[in-house]
Amino acid sequence: MTPNLNSSDNLFVANLQTVSLENLVKSKLEVLFQQKEDAQVELNGLHKVVIEQVEKPLIELALATYNGNQVRTAKMLGINRNTLKKKIDTYKIPVRSTQTTM
Repeated sequence: MTPNLNSSDNLFVANLQTVSLENLVKSKLEVLFQQKEDAQVELNGLHKVVIEQVEKPLIELALATYNGNQVRTAKMLGINRNTLKKKIDTYKIPVRSTQTTM
């Protein structure tokens, strides 16, 4: 039985040590695909949506970890700082103006 992951209360947050991120995402996608089948609708652009929904919170949390320091955040994420800046702009992630970007 696939768990109901439609509610943020059911995201297994307490079980992250025993449930991998991969399995969490897979479970959520299984629900999405079942809903698609039940509603008989097409899913278009799903890859982009999934990437955005994982990437945005990843960047937000990484930035918070380094208090908005984009150089350190980019290094942690393994991407170029210019790429990080572009993603911050694309996702409209607020970065406090008092924080240093370099």
